[in-house]
Amino acid sequence: MATEDKNSATAAAILPLVGGAANVGSIAHCMTRLRLGLRDRSLVDDEALKALPAVMGVVEDETYQIVLGPGTVARVTPEFERLVAEARETAPAPAPDEPSTADGLAAQGAAIKAEQKARNATPFKLFLRRIANIFVPLIPALIGCGIIAGLNGLLLNLGWLPAVTPALAAMASGFMALIAVFVGYNTAKEFGGTPILGGAVAAIIVFPGVAKIDAFGQTLSPGQGGVLGALGAAVLAVYVEKWCRRWVPEALDVLVTPTLTVLISGLVTIFGLMYVAGEVSSAIGTFADWLLSNGGAGAGFVLGGLFLPLVMLGLHQALIPIHTTLIEQQGYTVLLPILAMAGAGQVGAAMAVYVRLPRNESIRRTIRSALPAGLLGVGEPLIYGVSLPLGRPFITACVGGAFGGGFVGLFHQLGDTVGSTAIGPSGWALFPLLDGNHGLGPTIAIYGAGLLAGYVAGFLATYFFGFSKDLLAEFDVSQEPPSSTVAATGGHRTPPAPVGTTPQNPNDPGSPAKAPAGV
Repeated sequence: MATEDKNSATAAAILPLVGGAANVGSIAHCMTRLRLGLRDRSLVDDEALKALPAVMGVVEDETYQIVLGPGTVARVTPEFERLVAEARETAPAPAPDEPSTADGLAAQGAAIKAEQKARNATPFKLFLRRIANIFVPLIPALIGCGIIAGLNGLLLNLGWLPAVTPALAAMASGFMALIAVFVGYNTAKEFGGTPILGGAVAAIIVFPGVAKIDAFGQTLSPGQGGVLGALGAAVLAVYVEKWCRRWVPEALDVLVTPTLTVLISGLVTIFGLMYVAGEVSSAIGTFADWLLSNGGAGAGFVLGGLFLPLVMLGLHQALIPIHTTLIEQQGYTVLLPILAMAGAGQVGAAMAVYVRLPRNESIRRTIRSALPAGLLGVGEPLIYGVSLPLGRPFITACVGGAFGGGFVGLFHQLGDTVGSTAIGPSGWALFPLLDGNHGLGPTIAIYGAGLLAGYVAGFLATYFFGFSKDLLAEFDVSQEPPSSTVAATGGHRTPPAPVGTTPQNPNDPGSPAKAPAGV
């Protein structure tokens, strides 16, 4: 009950600070962030939001995103939706003869702003975000089934509970066997079609009966093409459905449109998409293995070093289909443990900042509160609250991630594969999901040593190169009371808001600064 009250209180605190229910156009959430479509951005009180104990930071992109952290966001969002719905039910209706209202003007302003932002958005970035919107809702199931798969593998290796392991195997494999259906459903929903029709067409891919069909000179196999095939099939279904809506008479629409959508999309899927998507999926797996087997440390160095900027921009979500494809093919993704090293570099950099600024208690307090989340793979509080506002430490954190990724990549080149049976967690939270080609012990040892390499490299790079003399003189000062804004006054700058905010709850990270667009 106390947890429910806390989540409700967080939602109630957020609502007025984003302009109230009338200013909220849409509500959604991902793994860590509450995403709001706002009618008037100017009504938002950014500083007050950042000061809330449960808020780790705010990020502005196509939606206004409030970082709450994994678990918390899934509990706060329903409470927030309930409050918005209640506020709208009790709100007085506008006078019919009123030519213009503040809400109407706000909606017009939001539409103009959205149009301007759409002009600046590249098709590629918009496409990546749509792909992310399809796969992000699947992550909780991937995590749960992945952990069960790891537990089942451990029990099998130890020879324990033989009567239970078949049941665990069924639990772990059931979702993955039908993941194409969920991808098809979400794809149709994202692209503006009927979700159940997208799922119906994608279900063809996993139907056992396709094994009786020949296409391109080969017999199809259930699951061929995987999530990529499901995605393509559902997109095709959306376009067929929209075409039917335009040309089929309304009286016949309920019968003809679904039938033609499944029939046309299904035939193209069976006699085209499954084969093509299967070849692409195989190529992805082959390339990933080739890259790490031949590139080794170099490939891991580049992947680990570039991942933090991708997280900052929200583009890391576009890698989900690749991870999912590798899990379907090989049982685990070899890319995620390497990319997870970026978080290790971030943790090492934060520790160095803590040491280098002994007199700035506000920054040190923020690091102490955000560090546990960083160790568990939630790097946003440290990114937006410490390294990114300071500048140089963000770059040196990337260096730490590069060394950690290079370490894991080197062992892959030497024949010791480290993979993850699911996607979502990183840091210490990834240990239950690890798998590899030489058993659990060596896999855990290599991954753990990689984290250590990332911590050490991030710390050393930040300690020696993360601060200029001017930056040290500016930030290594006592902050009483802690500063909450970045402002140029009298030739001196005060520390950024996130690194100077005092969290009321020692388990909640301090308020991060507004950062470039993310997920």
